[in-house]
Amino acid sequence: MTDEPLDLDKHRGMAAQKATELRRILAEVENHAKELRDRQAALENQLLSVPALSWADAAAKARYVLNLYAAGLSRNDTRHRDLVAAILDDFARLTREG
Repeated sequence: MTDEPLDLDKHRGMAAQKATELRRILAEVENHAKELRDRQAALENQLLSVPALSWADAAAKARYVLNLYAAGLSRNDTRHRDLVAAILDDFARLTREG
């Protein structure tokens, strides 16, 4: 018996190796998605608990919510997409001017 790990993948067929790799990637993506959801929840809790101290802070909160809203719009809803883009442009312009 040896202390070296045995590479089981080279004893499997190509289809089994690909299936194993797919499961590994899927587990990694699911873990990454959970981390992102946790970070998003932490950000949203902070946005809820800390009042804006300036118009720029309020605009940053509004930008976040508008981006969430825009992400849920269908591709065909160009009118609302354009409206969100115009509002975000206004926030950027007014923040620079202020």
